[in-house]
Amino acid sequence: MNEKFWDLKKEKQDRMINAALKVFSQYGYYHASTDEIVKTAGISKGLLFHYFGSKIGVYAFLYDYATRFVTLELTGNVEKNETGYFELYNQILSAKVAAMAQYPYIFPFLNKADEEDYMEAVGVISERREKYHRIMEALRERADITIFADGVDYKKIGDVLDYTVDGLLEKNIKSDNFRADIFMQEALEYIDMIKRISVKE
Repeated sequence: MNEKFWDLKKEKQDRMINAALKVFSQYGYYHASTDEIVKTAGISKGLLFHYFGSKIGVYAFLYDYATRFVTLELTGNVEKNETGYFELYNQILSAKVAAMAQYPYIFPFLNKADEEDYMEAVGVISERREKYHRIMEALRERADITIFADGVDYKKIGDVLDYTVDGLLEKNIKSDNFRADIFMQEALEYIDMIKRISVKE
């Protein structure tokens, strides 16, 4: 990547990043079009290639930037000693929402990247992807699972929470006026409902 990208105004940087996040999250690496990225960003193709060299250059930068940005938000939003299952889940969600306030498509992009099987794309993100997954797993492993009622499978509760939150995000992100705070409020209502039916009395 051309380091001069960081000399651009923040608004222009974010416009380019958001455009690429959106297009890659919708189509995956292989089917994503740089024409669509530059059209969405309102820049020339020459400018995109000037800063990133190629489509794979954009993708590699984007994955690295997205995971670093999310990790930073996690550091700021998740308390170091928190072990409460739902408290920890909500703090992780707060970090995600803080990231989405600036980059609405950051998690659809990361989710799509998890499914990526085009070898050139996998090659440039695999190391960073493994590191990001380890960070997320380490956070979740801190959670106290003794709070659940007998017969409740905590792993399935985790899946239900993730599927619910991801589904809400997918529904909300399709709106032209996506607001991270409204998404957060709706997600918390579902999380609280799942908590009430799964923990010990």
